[in-house]
Amino acid sequence: MMLKRWLSALLVSLLPLSAAVAKDDFVVQDAKTRLEGGVYLLDAEVDYRFSSKALEALENGVPLVLVLDIEVEKKRPWWWYDSEVASLEQRFEIQYHALSDQYLLSNLNSGALYAYPTLSSTADAVGHIRGLPLLDANLIEPDASYEVQLRSRLDIESLPSPLRPLAYVTPGWRLSSDWYECTLSP
Repeated sequence: MMLKRWLSALLVSLLPLSAAVAKDDFVVQDAKTRLEGGVYLLDAEVDYRFSSKALEALENGVPLVLVLDIEVEKKRPWWWYDSEVASLEQRFEIQYHALSDQYLLSNLNSGALYAYPTLSSTADAVGHIRGLPLLDANLIEPDASYEVQLRSRLDIESLPSPLRPLAYVTPGWRLSSDWYECTLSP
């Protein structure tokens, strides 16, 4: 009986901790592909929830680099490894500009730069992915099955050198979504 009470008390005390961990993370909520003009395109929704450590650094002038890792694999029978067809990495940088009181969002792949009044609107913009080119339809075998996997993560390696050691050992900096899978479909 005493053990049961002790375990219940332990679980109740850990609930706020688990809620705090779940609150500060990235989540890929949805992803779909479509074929348009001979090119497969990706549409996805990512929810970015930054930790207090990342927000504090951003407010103090440290840019945050977000990485969207995407892999396309050809599915094979269960006894054989799947074959990687394509691997992409989209990189975005969020920076707070104190003088204008705006958040700058840079697409590091294309060089496009956007300004937003709030971090929330910036996170919504970077998390709303529409028409991202994945691969040419000519690279796909018509009778084969393909899967797209994606995840989003904070790039700790892009942080300033003095901040990196702390980021490696502090859970508030290891922000990453789980891998999300969807089928490559027209």
